[in-house]
Amino acid sequence: MRFSVVTLAAGVPLSTAFAVDSGQKSLGFEHKPKGTTTEGEKKSPNIVFILTDDQDLHLQSLDYLPLLKKYLADEGTTYKRHYCTTAICCPARVSLWTGKQAHNTNVTDVSPPYGGYPKFISQGFNEAYLPVWLQKAGYDTYYTGKLFNAHTVDNYDAPYIAGWNGSDFLLDPYTYSYLNATFQRNRDPPISYEGQYSVDVLAEKAYGFLDEAAKNVHNRPFFLGIAPIAPHSNVEPRFPSSSSSSSSSDSATLHRRPTNEHDDIEKSVSFTPPIPAARHAHLFPDVIVPRTPHFNPSSRASGVSWIARLPHQSAENVAFNDHFYRQRLRALQSVDELVAGVVARLERHGLLENTYVFYTADNGYHIGQHRLQPGKECGFEEDINVPLIVRGPGVKKGEVAEVVTSHVDLAPTVLKLAGALGDKESKEEEEEEEYGLDGEAIPLTAEDLAQAKAKGKRHEHVTVEYWGFAVSEGRVFEKDATRYWTNNTYKAVKILGERYNMYYSVWCSGEHELYDLQTDRYQLNNILDSSSLVTGKTPATLLGVPVQKVVARLDSLLFVLKSCKGKTCIRPWEALHPAGNVQNLHDALSSRFDSFYEKEQKRVEFDRCERGYIVEAEGPQFETDGLVYRDGHRWDQWV
Repeated sequence: MRFSVVTLAAGVPLSTAFAVDSGQKSLGFEHKPKGTTTEGEKKSPNIVFILTDDQDLHLQSLDYLPLLKKYLADEGTTYKRHYCTTAICCPARVSLWTGKQAHNTNVTDVSPPYGGYPKFISQGFNEAYLPVWLQKAGYDTYYTGKLFNAHTVDNYDAPYIAGWNGSDFLLDPYTYSYLNATFQRNRDPPISYEGQYSVDVLAEKAYGFLDEAAKNVHNRPFFLGIAPIAPHSNVEPRFPSSSSSSSSSDSATLHRRPTNEHDDIEKSVSFTPPIPAARHAHLFPDVIVPRTPHFNPSSRASGVSWIARLPHQSAENVAFNDHFYRQRLRALQSVDELVAGVVARLERHGLLENTYVFYTADNGYHIGQHRLQPGKECGFEEDINVPLIVRGPGVKKGEVAEVVTSHVDLAPTVLKLAGALGDKESKEEEEEEEYGLDGEAIPLTAEDLAQAKAKGKRHEHVTVEYWGFAVSEGRVFEKDATRYWTNNTYKAVKILGERYNMYYSVWCSGEHELYDLQTDRYQLNNILDSSSLVTGKTPATLLGVPVQKVVARLDSLLFVLKSCKGKTCIRPWEALHPAGNVQNLHDALSSRFDSFYEKEQKRVEFDRCERGYIVEAEGPQFETDGLVYRDGHRWDQWV
């Protein structure tokens, strides 16, 4: 038997879900909290953070969530230019909760040795991430759902995750089993919820934590993280024996990596489309993946490396992927109900007006775009541009914000709301260095958004990075086709400013990409592809200057960002131009910098391809090999 099986009924209706009190007990803290308020003092806000798994923005999933629209989007602000920095679960989540780029966490995979919960622990983050900081700022903290991959029924207590007054975590190898989940509460042993719907079980736990937090909110504000697995694919572990039971070593099965592209990952796990709750299984019978120009392009494959070699998908393949898409939308309906349930609970306790509610996803998703089977791990917009919606005190209702934000900006945002980051810029910088943050707080109010639009007041870039594998989560239809690629290592920068929207990448194989999304929204024309030169699709100029002049600037920007830390990640142009006279790409294109960028600066390149972040394989580093421009002279000439 797998642990003890609880008897909560699956498919709990939304109306009854609001009425259950779980009787959960906080672990508690004895010190007097910084956030304690007395009568007449302004209360610190509460924060609820809902994090979905693999939810797309570009495949229109938000269009099928009416309750999310009603209770969050219409009552708050949608950030249309929000990006994850590493398009896979665990690295994205560690960056989100630490405020650090993956090259600074060195958690770059979902499994050891390069990632997963064991790597999070070995890197020292159990004592230095958002909930720990929030507790020091006077907050009670709660969490339920998926936190990190490779957090298992074997290692959940080695050590216990720090930073939470109350927790109820999904554990591997059953995290992605919609009808076979295992949760582990506080310091109790894991419990199986076999036969019950995972998102509904999680909703009950979230409501219980809200009830618990409400009892003490007059003394301490709270932070609640809620992380359902929807709309991630359903993943079932394949154990060595035919038995469905689990031994203490079976969870490792889910994390065995294939050693080459011909080693079938399904020897370890079985991928199927997401499973919706029974009450939603009939929905959207005729919906299909949006047929955009880059959906299964017939003329030629897109991109570089293994992506450029993908075959055109057959009609049978496309039909299956349409089914996969519908299942994702159906699975999200339980999340939609969860959003409504959280808002209703907050309103019932009289807490809604003083609570910020965040909604985002760890990474995006593709299905059929660029001939890709269902999955993520790429640098295309579908994978990195993800939903972010925020409602709360002072947040403008029904707004769609254009500012550029990323996951490393979320920890600073929450810390600022909690009063752990000051309002004055100099104090903020000191505290950002104290926490080791690579991001800056997201503007939430109308006033802050207006200020962010001012020149030089907000970064215009996103650092995108990835190491190792890519996997198809759909079915294999082609004979001898693979679902696992071992070489998917690249560094990239996404830059959005006045009159430009570009994506530039360098792969460990030496291949380069540049997409001008102003004219090529679907990233079908890699400007740096030699075949584009042959077909005449490469423009002679960008932003009114020769293409290579733009490429030189973007490469230097990426050179800084691929190893940046702290303020340099936020203000990379200042690392290249300490005088502060370059704030954006337009400034950098001045002809007086031509020699510096085009002839003198080092180029981004890899010494070799690796499956994780190994500095010796990463090529030249800006901190040791880069040049800095000062008043017409390189910095090395000054010193």
